[in-house]
Amino acid sequence: MADTTGFLKYDRELPPRRPVDIRILDWKDVYLTRENGEDEVFPVAAVRKQAARCMDCGIPFCHHACPVANLIPEWNDLARRDDWQEAIERLHSTNNFPEFTGKLCPAPCEGSCVLNLQESPVTIKQIEWEIIDRAYIEGWVQPQTAAERTGKKVAVVGSGPAGLAAAQQLTRAGHDVTVYERADRIGGLLRYGIPEFKMEKAVLDRRLDQMRAEGTRFVTGVDVGGDNDGDLSTDALRAEFDAVVLAGGATVGRDLPVPGRDLAGIHMAMDYLPYGNLQALGELDDPPINAHGKHVVIIGGGDTGADCLGTAHRQGAASVTQLEIMPTPPDRRAETNPWPTYPMIMRVSSAHEEGGERLYSVNTERFLGDDSGNVRALLLHDVERVDGRFQKVEGTERELPADLVFLAMGFTGAQREGLVDALGVEVDGRGNVVRDKEFMATLPGVFVAGDIGRGQSLIVWAIAEGRAAAAAADVWLTGNSMLPRPVTPTAVALR
Repeated sequence: MADTTGFLKYDRELPPRRPVDIRILDWKDVYLTRENGEDEVFPVAAVRKQAARCMDCGIPFCHHACPVANLIPEWNDLARRDDWQEAIERLHSTNNFPEFTGKLCPAPCEGSCVLNLQESPVTIKQIEWEIIDRAYIEGWVQPQTAAERTGKKVAVVGSGPAGLAAAQQLTRAGHDVTVYERADRIGGLLRYGIPEFKMEKAVLDRRLDQMRAEGTRFVTGVDVGGDNDGDLSTDALRAEFDAVVLAGGATVGRDLPVPGRDLAGIHMAMDYLPYGNLQALGELDDPPINAHGKHVVIIGGGDTGADCLGTAHRQGAASVTQLEIMPTPPDRRAETNPWPTYPMIMRVSSAHEEGGERLYSVNTERFLGDDSGNVRALLLHDVERVDGRFQKVEGTERELPADLVFLAMGFTGAQREGLVDALGVEVDGRGNVVRDKEFMATLPGVFVAGDIGRGQSLIVWAIAEGRAAAAAADVWLTGNSMLPRPVTPTAVALR
């Protein structure tokens, strides 16, 4: 039974981040980490108090907001009672990778927590991280091998969270699973898109070790559907495997086709962030795209923009400005954004704490260059919304100096060239691969999981879709399945 008065006794509290002036000197996690069992500044006793704030509501709205259907009140209470081993069992029953969501998920569950009616939700995301971190320390995260093998072979194309979740589920169901990744290492955006200061890559690597021990095979440096030496043709893919799961993500970045776009120094965010990760790991001393000593402008106010911001800080940028066409978010929920929907409010990430300026309600009119063809500034103007459309506010034009510009305005869908076109699967008007209610593409035996079918979304949705697509593929291969199916292809966030 939960402590039904815990929320009255304890205030919401999170572990402190490392001081800004220290953490921008390295690429390590912005949070102080627990080693050898205990962290002096946020001990286990403090975590248990935070878990005690969960009331185990009669209707736990946190469940409705979580795509993987995490049993949040249950493992909160287990953490409160110091039963960490049972807590990780309950957590793993719905989520293959709680260490990823515990670090990276924006926590829609907290937005719908009943305590968020008072804007002080349970620290669900942090408790999730504490449970899985404790489980690794205690050695409770062990390979789970299948009791029987089916003899069926499955290829998973893409090694982001959707692909990894599908692969782990199908391997545990007894299939022979091979994950193909065109990059040189496994992880997708977890590897090269998420900066080290948000999630150290050792967190990813320890989970991959478990998957290898379970029997999942990983192949890197192979572009399925590509035409270079060493790539795998789609004909060979279909001939070798009984089923295929497409999990390549929504990798086509949204561009900004305004005058001056062809000037040197303007880059898509995902052309920049991988270099930062290689630099963080000591594998690249002088990245080809480096913010050191430069005036940096980031167009896009979301998480990817914040990742560019934190990376530029660590590279020693002279200044960083982040632009957003939307108005400044409110500090509290608007009437049109009621609980239990996700609160669209002003948020300050760790990168924003570190410096830089944020400009809202602005639009880039054109890029301005120097005599050598390099970007030197942006011509901006303010915008206002009229009848649902952004309109220029006359007389607000001004220049913003820029030596380096990153476009972080989201993604427009799956890459068509190569795998998608070669397979011949149907793509909808939004650039997503079409799938039916069983997560199957328009080609029999080909399943679709994650952003490649849903469009740009959250890591927790990718894991949920990977699990659900794995269950559908298991039924296709064997006629039935015991694997969970937490979401449907048409499920949407609580709103």
